[in-house]
Amino acid sequence: MHEVSHQRVKTNGIWLHIAEQGTGPLVLLLHGFPEIWYSWRHQVSFLANHGYHVVAPDLRGYGDSDSPVSPTSYTVMHLVGDIIGLIDHFGEQQAFIVGHDWGAVIGWHLALFRPERVKGLINLSVPYYSRNPNAKFAESLIRTYGDGFYISQFQEPGRAERAFARYDYLTVIKKFLLITQTDNLIAPPGMEIIDYLRTLSRLPPWITEEELQVYADKFQESGFTGALNYYRAMDLNWELTAPWQGSKITVPVKFMVGKNDLGFEVSGVRQYVEGNIFRSLVPNLEIVILDGHHFLQQEKHQEVSEEILLFLRKFPAE
Repeated sequence: MHEVSHQRVKTNGIWLHIAEQGTGPLVLLLHGFPEIWYSWRHQVSFLANHGYHVVAPDLRGYGDSDSPVSPTSYTVMHLVGDIIGLIDHFGEQQAFIVGHDWGAVIGWHLALFRPERVKGLINLSVPYYSRNPNAKFAESLIRTYGDGFYISQFQEPGRAERAFARYDYLTVIKKFLLITQTDNLIAPPGMEIIDYLRTLSRLPPWITEEELQVYADKFQESGFTGALNYYRAMDLNWELTAPWQGSKITVPVKFMVGKNDLGFEVSGVRQYVEGNIFRSLVPNLEIVILDGHHFLQQEKHQEVSEEILLFLRKFPAE
């Protein structure tokens, strides 16, 4: 079996770095914040060994991919366009899409805008929500949760970057990737979210210091602005997605979430995921709730890998 190979691919006017392994049906693994392709390291090899062509990009703004300066270059239109370009690069009509966090947001919108290019969708942590025609997304979150909410603090260019800069890159990565709190990510009044997040004295068994350092080294090269710009384009996304108001996700979907994910129990997310509205918006839906936190594909990598494979095997080989 070939090892993971790396290359940069021109797509949608920018260069994306990708990690790639295996041959067979194309599976794209899309990471979230604050991560890189490496968050899928377990799944890349697992799925390649089971007969799939697995591609995990650093999304725009991350890692070794290009990082446009303006927040307006990080809309779901740009992000979906990047992935369509990747599928085209490999000469495929369709791909399986696996997304986590912001990668899941991209997966939902890819299935919304171009369902004919998505053979099946597996999303982790972030469910699909119908667009509220009366309230912009970030604006409504700020009204609901206030300035202490992490998305509120990520809106103003430079604010989070300045706060993060008080810590070394490894500490910032640890503060996010090792989150164990289950309520919403809201700092007390007058406090920045990065100061509020704890630094664990002992690492959990699912990740090592060396693995965390891989992230830290990449963010030291790229900075955090590209990653934060996704949040700064949220209200622009609301404006641009008006034509899809009320649209459903028609492709086959498996949705996985950790029962200890941020806000899952306290924000009505569990009720939504297990209720009728989610299923009405995503009619061809399977739901799996795992005993984990937010970064499921790492914390519960074996279970997540096997759940992905179970879903992929439902589709007959061409």
